[in-house]
Amino acid sequence: MHVPDGFINAPVSVATGAVAAVAVAVSLRGARRELAGAGAGGVAGAERTAPLAGLVAAFIFAVQMLNFPVAAGTSGHLLGGALAAILVGPYTGVLCVSVVLLMQGVLFADGGLTALGVNITDMAIVTTVVAYALFRGLVKVLPRRRRSVTVASFVAALVSVPAAAVAFTGLYALGGTADVPIGKVFTAMVGVHVLIGIGEATITALTVGAVIAVRPDLVYGARGLTKPLELRTSPLATPADEPAPAAAPASAAPAPAAPRRSVRRVWLAGVAAALVCAGGVSYYASASPDGLEKVAHDHGIDAKAEDHAAKDSPLADYSVKDITDPRLSGGLAGVIGVGATLAVGTGVFVVLRRRRNTGADEQPATGAERPSENV
Repeated sequence: MHVPDGFINAPVSVATGAVAAVAVAVSLRGARRELAGAGAGGVAGAERTAPLAGLVAAFIFAVQMLNFPVAAGTSGHLLGGALAAILVGPYTGVLCVSVVLLMQGVLFADGGLTALGVNITDMAIVTTVVAYALFRGLVKVLPRRRRSVTVASFVAALVSVPAAAVAFTGLYALGGTADVPIGKVFTAMVGVHVLIGIGEATITALTVGAVIAVRPDLVYGARGLTKPLELRTSPLATPADEPAPAAAPASAAPAPAAPRRSVRRVWLAGVAAALVCAGGVSYYASASPDGLEKVAHDHGIDAKAEDHAAKDSPLADYSVKDITDPRLSGGLAGVIGVGATLAVGTGVFVVLRRRRNTGADEQPATGAERPSENV
């Protein structure tokens, strides 16, 4: 789905660049609220979610290297918008995928630089908005269980991929550089990306389900779905049979707050999984062209494709220049990509967290928060 330079003309590329810039700006503001409000809430929540958001970006980068076969001579890979939105929130999700696309375009010559606005609009904005809107609708009507989050994740991810294909078709109808009947583009793009969506849905549901199984408090889309614990004096007793708790004396000390659980193990496990995927498993990924490449070649969409501006990058095509062993070259490039994406993504979200906390600290106290002059 990475659109190279030359597929879309300059006016539409500029327009989508403006759309992408506005969406990223809006997402920066929204992500501050998500980072500060998720998890334990406030500063504590931000301290936990900022590094996790960077991890999500790095994980998406790694899994996107794992092309899987979907049809004869065609492969697909994760887009990641649904996964990011459900794990860390829709605004933060847009930023996660945008960071991935930026790193891929600049370092690995994957996705055109003049088409960066097209790619962010299509792969970051459309997939995230469609997936999260559908996900929220499903969790409202499904039983309030953790399994419902996994089911909703599967459906949302499945729909988000052909939605991105439809969006690309619309952009191509507006600014395609090759004279190709738009009906053929639509049919081919949506058809192959429905199949790719099944792979996207499977990866998303498995990942979300795995995180929910160990730390449901870290899944943005699962907030409020955990049932409160009930204390019972007998295994056969019901809540109605329980006596009302005695009122605590006025002098009783408040109960200590529950200790905040560390996210270090989850973070380390996520980094390890990303490194294994990018540094080792990626060697066995399908070498067939992905959905867009296949459709572009078969229907002449790539007639005016241009060379990537970073084609001479030391990491172009996900291999380290001057290393002849393909396993070592590709694995090392993947590890470098994971590290770079993790560093940039985490840096962005840490800055957002600090700006949010600083802004909250600088607001003057009002009303009940203002100290009384009579004390």
